[in-house]
Amino acid sequence: MVRSLLPRGRPIRGARDSSPRAGGRARGARRSKSYERLTRGCIGHGRFSRQNRHFSGGTGGIGFRSRPYFRRGIAPPGQREPPSPFQDDERAARVMVAGRPFVVSRPRTIVAALSGHASPEGTARFRDRAVDARKLPTRHFREAPGNLALSSIGLGTYIGPPDAPTDLAVEHAVTVCLTSGRVNVLDTAINYRYQRAERSIGRALSHLIDRDEVKREEVFVATKNGYFAPDAQSPTPPDRWIEDELIRPGILDRADIVDDCHAMSPSYLADQLERSRRNLGLRTIDLVYLHNAADAQLPVVGPAVFATRLESAFRFYEKCRDEGRLRSYGLATWDCLRTRPNDPGFFALEHAVRLARKVGGEDHGFRFVQFPFNVAMPEAASVANQPVGGSRSTLFEAAGRLGVGCFTSVPLFQGQLARSGPKREGLSSAQTALQFARSAPGTIAPLVGQKRSEHLSENLEIAARVPWDPEQFRQLVT
Repeated sequence: MVRSLLPRGRPIRGARDSSPRAGGRARGARRSKSYERLTRGCIGHGRFSRQNRHFSGGTGGIGFRSRPYFRRGIAPPGQREPPSPFQDDERAARVMVAGRPFVVSRPRTIVAALSGHASPEGTARFRDRAVDARKLPTRHFREAPGNLALSSIGLGTYIGPPDAPTDLAVEHAVTVCLTSGRVNVLDTAINYRYQRAERSIGRALSHLIDRDEVKREEVFVATKNGYFAPDAQSPTPPDRWIEDELIRPGILDRADIVDDCHAMSPSYLADQLERSRRNLGLRTIDLVYLHNAADAQLPVVGPAVFATRLESAFRFYEKCRDEGRLRSYGLATWDCLRTRPNDPGFFALEHAVRLARKVGGEDHGFRFVQFPFNVAMPEAASVANQPVGGSRSTLFEAAGRLGVGCFTSVPLFQGQLARSGPKREGLSSAQTALQFARSAPGTIAPLVGQKRSEHLSENLEIAARVPWDPEQFRQLVT
């Protein structure tokens, strides 16, 4: 337990964040609940108890209880199909939500593919410009696998409805992060906002490159594949999208579907990767994660089948590396790397590295993992659960020994640490939470969603501070 940082007398609760800090979602929360009731019929009848065990509401971009992502895509037998909020609207198509029209905005043009990828020279140039011109501390940047110089804060793009105002907010956030010189790590997933999160990043990045404000080689772009991601700008309703776009064409076999929401077969991943490349407007994606593969699949198929599926996925990604479609791959996770070794959902990072070496040799592309880490979820730094070379280490230590870089998610714990978290050294609660997450020895960057201007300003101020040194950090977790 992080005794020195946890707030006293103001317990962290699991309730939805409705504070002003919550990104102006108070009005959106009411519509979101109605939206979920409207669309619940599109969600298949999988194992909700297992799903919610690792799909914590509102965190990690996959929880049905906080945002409906239609990953399941097949309506229960005999149930009438609800109206679709995914209609393409050259005429501003409307459906009714709680008696009011829900408008799906007109699709915006997807940008042309940009060549190149994040490089050691490009990211070092971004770092040097930030240090020399903006006087940021050198320690704000970290050396990541591939000799990349990456910022110790990354931009996440999960939260938000699939509409044009949120598109613009995300594009604005990307622009501010990159042009400020404080962030050159962008994180998204194909299922975030029904593919619109990827498209928002693609448009912003293309615009900045066209204006010569940033170079492609200076920016590290990561996305995730695995969960079903119907297209918010497709005329096909979500309950038919999976069937029409994936199953009927033979891209996805029903036998490969887990909990009606997840798959990781090579043919499915190939389709999703191409959609992500097109959405982002990139010929080469710097990092593609398997999205909660172990969390979703292990409890259903068991260790042996999961290992076979993971090896096939890694072989596919190694082939994509050879073809120049991606530079590296990894695992974005929730519980599996942090839980107890005797837990049925536990997964050893060493096993993933062993599989990557088997299919890709010593120069394999499995170079990154992502997992939750914050004041209220410190297990990656405090629990020695990962076996490496016959001994047990913390997750951060194990990743370092195995040559795997670590990005962390939910640094603000769904906004709760920003609202009622501790404050240290004159920092706000949000800044303290980010400083804690970016100071963990072994981390590259926490990924924080931020769209409102005041939140961008507050959170990016932390880049001007030197992270706490390892001894300071250890005192906080003991």
